[in-house]
Amino acid sequence: MDRCLILYNSPADEALADEIDVLEQVEFVSNGLRELGYKVDYHGLGNDLEKEIFAISKSGYDFVFNLVEAVYGYAEILHFVPSLLNLWKIPHSGCPADAAFITANKVYSKKLMKLCGIPIAENHKISNWRELTIGKKYILKPVWEDGSVGINEDSVFIYEGKKPSILEDKVDSHWFIENYLDGREFNVSIIANRKEPLVLPPAEMTFRDYPENMPKIVSYKAKWEENSFQYKQSVRSFDTDISEYTINKMRSIAIDCWHLFNLHGYARIDMRTNKEGKLFVMEANANPCISADSGFVAACFHHGLTKKEIIANIISDLNNPKI
Repeated sequence: MDRCLILYNSPADEALADEIDVLEQVEFVSNGLRELGYKVDYHGLGNDLEKEIFAISKSGYDFVFNLVEAVYGYAEILHFVPSLLNLWKIPHSGCPADAAFITANKVYSKKLMKLCGIPIAENHKISNWRELTIGKKYILKPVWEDGSVGINEDSVFIYEGKKPSILEDKVDSHWFIENYLDGREFNVSIIANRKEPLVLPPAEMTFRDYPENMPKIVSYKAKWEENSFQYKQSVRSFDTDISEYTINKMRSIAIDCWHLFNLHGYARIDMRTNKEGKLFVMEANANPCISADSGFVAACFHHGLTKKEIIANIISDLNNPKI
């Protein structure tokens, strides 16, 4: 029987919902691997990353399913894990080290997309706040975080000609300002599928009964705080009225992102429209959440893939595969 190790970051005792979620991902992946006939072991990363991954390289696993979302609690060094897996030539799932670093840095990834003709919302350094346009709406975002961490309704602001109070303790290395797109939001998931990745049905995030003055965004509350208004009223929907032209445009953009960032296994591209309906990429998510109730898995199920097929497709696209 082939052996697989699921590698993940162990949540701390005081971990928040977005950090505990990795345990649900471990459960979903392990169930799928067992359905495929693999013997599954687990390793929650501790405090000696290099030593632990070197030991894994000597343990005889056929491959590692990498679910690590942060290293020592920091997304900035997430790429250390695939870098070390690559160093020791360990076959592993998901994005390689270069994709992990580039997509984790939202500002750098947006620069690449712009250079390659992929539409993005314009963004600004915190230190360049004076270049903002009076009366225009913006959103403050973290450079390194995923999962809506650091984003709430107060993140959206209108520039009034003086430095917004929300920027007072923010620095360029960890935060940036983006033009706010007051349109619709879509998640476009992609999964490895033989030679060309399969773009799954786009899901629209709908914001039901939101007050007029509440930004229609997937904030931290909307994503993680189950008792909040935002969580209950932000609903994923595959039943949208978008045109076939727009769907094809989403597919094309998603494929472009897959190849640009050297994504492997699975990914999710988040997009928004402006009021005129033009599409813009918000971010490319390498190794998105893969718990049973995640948006990625929902898109797979909506397309007709089973849990077993999802995991099979992902591990068909390993880094450093055994030949």
